[in-house]
Amino acid sequence: MTSIKRKLGSQGLEVSAIGLGCMPMSQSYGPADEQESIATLHRAIELGCNFFDTAEVYGPFANEELLGRAFKDRRDKVLIATKFGYKFADGKRVGKETNSSPAGIRKAVEGSLRRLQTDHIDLLYQHRVDRAVPMEDVAGTVGELVKEGKARYFGLSEAGVANIRRAHAVFPVSALQSEYSLWERNLEPEIIPLLKELGIGLVPFSPLGRGFLTGTAKRAEEYPATDHRHGDARYQGKNFDTNQKAAAIVQYLANEMGVISGQVALAWLLGKGENIVPIPGTKRRSHLEENLAAVNLRLDGEQMARLDIALDPRHIVGQRYPDDGMATIDR
Repeated sequence: MTSIKRKLGSQGLEVSAIGLGCMPMSQSYGPADEQESIATLHRAIELGCNFFDTAEVYGPFANEELLGRAFKDRRDKVLIATKFGYKFADGKRVGKETNSSPAGIRKAVEGSLRRLQTDHIDLLYQHRVDRAVPMEDVAGTVGELVKEGKARYFGLSEAGVANIRRAHAVFPVSALQSEYSLWERNLEPEIIPLLKELGIGLVPFSPLGRGFLTGTAKRAEEYPATDHRHGDARYQGKNFDTNQKAAAIVQYLANEMGVISGQVALAWLLGKGENIVPIPGTKRRSHLEENLAAVNLRLDGEQMARLDIALDPRHIVGQRYPDDGMATIDR
């Protein structure tokens, strides 16, 4: 996939068509394996993937430190996206509390630069909208950091229509990162049309439905308590059965095409627009190689329509986050 690039926004940011979500290397999906994680990061570069997504809150801090070690001698080959916006005390995250004050942003960025062992962040996201801080102040502060050379491009995560417009009016937003997949289609009514209007790219996280769309999902109770899926409502009880039935079309199409389910799910996303760059997360080289191969898969109009219909949002049951997590989403 070396030559396959996509543009995020209208400000000049160009990245590999599929990126790598690095969070699973440090949290939420079982025990960490630094050796395999670093090997996966290096393999991604070899395969032409240059877009890596992290955040100060992953670990917390451990994920940025991991990327700092892995990319120390490869910084010119990678584009790093990281995020600020949560509140910390004594090195630990304070619940779901946010902090996007101008001083808080600057402190977070200095910490990220130190952990990443770099002098600039390629794409700097606000992780969640901070309802206590005007979006104009957030965008203005990031704009100053761009002028100072500490960041190159500005992004938002899980922001709603009003705040995207407010931010973009102050300093251009290059990308919105939000959950979007066959499994989660909440962006389609309002957000995606807005991104097209403003020329903002979309970076879908959890593009494989937290593993559900790979065809290998197990019931919630079969995952250890340290695994995010153990507490995921969509993996539990009757929800799991209903969602498996809806997702069966993905496996069916994959068998028909001689590929694997996850590749079909990623190809569907890539087929939704040239401004979309999914970031499937993994900590294993084998999964990375499978995911990146999806860039060569094309779905025709009939196949896209079949997937759209089978995985209509009305056919998926269960909330994607617990209530406290849903409360952080700006929609």
